[in-house]
Amino acid sequence: MAATTGGAAAGCGFQLRQTPALSFGSIALVGFAPRSPLAEELRQALSLRVRVVDAPARADVVLQSLGDTRERSVVAQTSAAQVRELQLRLRFHFRAQTPGGKELLPAAIVLLSRDMSYTETAALAKELEEAELFREMQSDVVLQVTRRLSAIRL
Repeated sequence: MAATTGGAAAGCGFQLRQTPALSFGSIALVGFAPRSPLAEELRQALSLRVRVVDAPARADVVLQSLGDTRERSVVAQTSAAQVRELQLRLRFHFRAQTPGGKELLPAAIVLLSRDMSYTETAALAKELEEAELFREMQSDVVLQVTRRLSAIRL
């Protein structure tokens, strides 16, 4: 049965999502806040495929952060003004260019949001859940940026 299922999946063209190949050899990350968690995760993910350099002049591609924000807003509350639902948003505004200034990817925004229920009796647990949701959104942003970088042809 397992052999039949495996053969059927292979025959239908199913393939696990692979990390995209990049057509350039080096990249520089600029404009990020010091010790930015997003910059660190991007650096780690990109270093598996290309060389990440500190000097933009030595890179084939320069990924410039134009903004990296995390937002938290109240979506619903009770009649007693107690928070019941939050919305978390992660926004990354970026562009890619050559060291000479030629635009490779125009300015773009990746915006992710997650809804989260909230109760004050479990505030510590909800704080940990919020941190985990932001980490997951950050990983998703890294994947989306990497996919967009794979479209660059030098």
